[in-house]
Amino acid sequence: MEYIQHLCKDKKLRKVLEEQDALVLEKRKKIYLRLCASIMSQQLSTKVAEVIYSRFLALYGKKEPTAQQIIDTPFETLRSIGLSNAKTNYVHNVCRFFIEEKITDAQLYKMSNEDVIAKLTQIKGVGKWTTEMILMFSLQHEDVFPVDDLGIQQAMTKLYKLDHSNKKILYEQMHKVAEKWKPYRTYACIHLWRWKDGN
Repeated sequence: MEYIQHLCKDKKLRKVLEEQDALVLEKRKKIYLRLCASIMSQQLSTKVAEVIYSRFLALYGKKEPTAQQIIDTPFETLRSIGLSNAKTNYVHNVCRFFIEEKITDAQLYKMSNEDVIAKLTQIKGVGKWTTEMILMFSLQHEDVFPVDDLGIQQAMTKLYKLDHSNKKILYEQMHKVAEKWKPYRTYACIHLWRWKDGN
């Protein structure tokens, strides 16, 4: 794999890569739905997030709903599966935005990281981090670096012995390390998450 050869130039990261299987990124469809799922799972454990998402799909006969179907779902029905008022509003916001702006998966696939972030963060309830996760796990962008992600901060602090007492200095150090990973920063981050969770 080309990305492995490139990332193995970083001696510390090489040890992490040697312990793991190679990654294949997959493009996902229905990006509005991936965004909704991401909002639903925020601040929840993976297990709880999965329960809520399966309850969500059950509302639509276990099929993936269209954006219009989600908008047509009453607020209280969405609340009843375990979503907060805010999350319910945000899910509706996402679907409304995709319909009003006539956003398609095909359009998003062609856009740069910066353009996707600029577009999707216009939606109330969708921040930069959420959009970065969409770029990495749904749009298959190979060079995304979510510097605000706590897991990445923890993994890099541990692996590279970075100083995390000052946020500004930590960010500078992280960017400096990640510079060597370009154009495969997404892969490096996913391997670091796995390494952190595996330890």
